[in-house]
Amino acid sequence: MEVPHDSVLLRIFLGENDRHEHQALYEAIVLKAREVHLAGATVLRGPMGFGKSSHLHTAKILRLSEDLPIVIEIVDSEEKIQSFLPVLDGMMGSGLITMEKVKVLQYGKK
Repeated sequence: MEVPHDSVLLRIFLGENDRHEHQALYEAIVLKAREVHLAGATVLRGPMGFGKSSHLHTAKILRLSEDLPIVIEIVDSEEKIQSFLPVLDGMMGSGLITMEKVKVLQYGKK
């Protein structure tokens, strides 16, 4: 699989406790992205953050949160990412989704 030099980065912000059916939402999204043959996805877990509600989620020892921020990053062609957005919309109840143009410098070994 090749990724175009001019691609897009889809970034999805959600909470660790967000669910899709009976599965962690971040896991369901990554598995669906793999199923539709997107180039790759990475899940990042944040030690602190807040969203629309302004409720602070933190991993500090005294205030251990079980709902830490999660960011999923997916890079692929704009066409493939655009076709994934309706799938994503059907999976998410809330959260933030952003998209930006990126230059892919390397994908795998040459």
